[in-house]
Amino acid sequence: MVYRTFDELIKVCQTKQKKRTMAVVCADSEHTLEAVVAARKAQIANSILIGSEEGIKQKLQAMNCEEEFPIIDVADPEGAVMQAVELVQQGKADAIFKGMVETATLMRAIVRKENGLLPAGNVMSHITMLEIPNYHKLVVLTDGALMTYPSLEQKRRIIENAVGYLRDAGFEKPKVAVLAAVEKLNPKMPETVDADELKKMYLAGDLKDCIIEGPISYDLAMKPGAAEEKSYESPVAGDTDVLVVPNITVGNVLLKSLTCSAKAKGAGLVLGAKVPVILTSRSTGTDGKLRSVALACAL
Repeated sequence: MVYRTFDELIKVCQTKQKKRTMAVVCADSEHTLEAVVAARKAQIANSILIGSEEGIKQKLQAMNCEEEFPIIDVADPEGAVMQAVELVQQGKADAIFKGMVETATLMRAIVRKENGLLPAGNVMSHITMLEIPNYHKLVVLTDGALMTYPSLEQKRRIIENAVGYLRDAGFEKPKVAVLAAVEKLNPKMPETVDADELKKMYLAGDLKDCIIEGPISYDLAMKPGAAEEKSYESPVAGDTDVLVVPNITVGNVLLKSLTCSAKAKGAGLVLGAKVPVILTSRSTGTDGKLRSVALACAL
């Protein structure tokens, strides 16, 4: 299955009989609550709201919201995060949605060993799914938000997380492009060395259920016909499902270039923990948050 737009992804979420229940941390934010209400109306997810009960009720009332949600009154952000952790531990929530809380506060609780949300050996990484107007399907970029300068082994785990997500979401054999500025191994360019090693892992059968190409430049990965112009042969070229960036700086700049200047729509999710973590910027609008909810619900 291939999704061309977020609308298609949302429609698939609507057909699922079991809806995810999100533990919404510090839910007293207008955009967060608008996304929560929209997710309920679209019948893709339910929510338990954690935060200032008075503030949440006031904002829902101001929105003329007729939907009713369970609310857990917790004043401080750290307490709200721990309440979300407890809901997951008790099996009452199967996703965590970040509201008006610092990312560091939320992530510290998730990685804390005694909380049991990060299985032994797992590595958490972030994916951003993008709908780009001049590309023929949704594409994942990773990791532009969580891993700063990942090692070769961490890049392997980043790929495994992204491929695992796409497989669960219905993709048959995701095509992975490990990005660099050039298509040839150059010892003076560390990202090409890592890309070459990752492709060797795939060819040896150590990275399964996907096709990996690298090093490969962005134009060859994303522009149909560019590979032919450069006499470059690969099933990934022009039909990429996953863009693996060498570090967070490249990922951040590429992501913001696409969303700010190329009219791309994005949705973000943290993978690797016991449940998906919907992690968006506090400035992200309602539509962006709703797309991220759909990303979690497509699993």
